[in-house]
Amino acid sequence: MPTPDFVRELRKHVGHDLLWLSGVTAVIFDDDGRVLLHQRSDTGTWSLISGILEPGEQPAQAAAREAYEETGVHVVVERVASVGAGEPMTYPNGDVVQYLDITFRCRAAGGTARVNDDESLAVDWFPPDALPPLRPDQHGRLRSAADRDAATRFTPPAVHTHRGSRS
Repeated sequence: MPTPDFVRELRKHVGHDLLWLSGVTAVIFDDDGRVLLHQRSDTGTWSLISGILEPGEQPAQAAAREAYEETGVHVVVERVASVGAGEPMTYPNGDVVQYLDITFRCRAAGGTARVNDDESLAVDWFPPDALPPLRPDQHGRLRSAADRDAATRFTPPAVHTHRGSRS
């Protein structure tokens, strides 16, 4: 996946150290209830549509932008489906990142599903009961978005204990 210019600029200062980045995932459904996936060019795996927010960009706007850039499909963002932090990950070049992901339920509103940039090898619609292999976190995001009226899901906070005296 191409690295955004602002991340390249940050890397000049922090090297390969951990960067905390904001990301979005667009879970896109068509009128038949199928979900739109793309086969990533960097890993060859099938995935929900996702990307990094640009500085100052609104998250829902980023989800719609990523959907069109990667698949050629215009979307209506319907609601926030889930919010959560992923685990730190290391890219092949040694860059370490951790993403705060905001997942949106989206409805296809136009365009034709196709490979629309160099981030995808293939793009296709899949019935929810006939998906290609996805990472476990992708299944969780899909489940959060599947119910049109469900409340937003949040990753439960860890239990922290405080030591020391109270003032």
